[in-house]
Amino acid sequence: MKVEEVLAGYVPGPRARDGLALALLLRRQARARLTVANVRPPAWTTPGPARAEDAAWRAYLAEQADAALAEARGLAGEEAEYVVHTARHSGRGLVELARRRAADVVVIGSAPGGARGRIAVGSTADQLLHASSVPVLLAPRGFGDGPPPAFDRLTVAYRRGPGCDAAVKDAARAAVALELPLRLVTLVVSPGRRARAEEEMLVRLREQAATDLRAAARGQARRLRVEVEVLEGRTVAQALGAASWLPGEMIICASSDTGPLRRVFLGDTSLKIVRAATRPVMILTRRP
Repeated sequence: MKVEEVLAGYVPGPRARDGLALALLLRRQARARLTVANVRPPAWTTPGPARAEDAAWRAYLAEQADAALAEARGLAGEEAEYVVHTARHSGRGLVELARRRAADVVVIGSAPGGARGRIAVGSTADQLLHASSVPVLLAPRGFGDGPPPAFDRLTVAYRRGPGCDAAVKDAARAAVALELPLRLVTLVVSPGRRARAEEEMLVRLREQAATDLRAAARGQARRLRVEVEVLEGRTVAQALGAASWLPGEMIICASSDTGPLRRVFLGDTSLKIVRAATRPVMILTRRP
């Protein structure tokens, strides 16, 4: 996975500042190019008697887009290129723009209304997470208030299978390029009270998870340092809470194996990880 072209969606407000802060962090560490985009709705083009109202609406849309990019420029300065893209839906507009500009990753902030330090998936993220042809990176709410000075580590949520094996290879390439250590974790979710048979099965599950992690790590050990860890809890959130997280951590998830090739497609487990994570999360596209 290369990170040479970063695309950040921007609308005025805290969530966009969170996404922009994350995009700037990635741009600097990867020494990439950054494009900041405002997606605005199309103007009504059907001729009619209300031409003055149509012209006023087009002027209003242009004014709003200019104001959004002016705010973004005030935060990022000359570190980015600024563009306006027209589309009916912001998520689909970013998908189109990422394809047009050959972006390597799309970065956005959390949807409004989510808990501080967590990621809420709104309509823009939902469209990206089920259609993007490049990885999608999500910033938790409040990330822009005090972003870390640099990324510290990449952590891959791993479960043995073609999708996750490809994700490990992509993450390893990114870790080498960004000069970061790599960690592989497997989440084991189990009920609190268990029968003896369930406990025995859980022991075998832990052992198999540890074996799979070690095998995946060995495949990348020549290129970089790889840590492995089995995380256990009654829920995905509790399992993630059992781990230590560095300030500059990024979590990486594979797309679901049931999704389309070369597209992001968020599965149930990855969605739970996104919602429970307290660090930025990147969802990779499904590899053939």
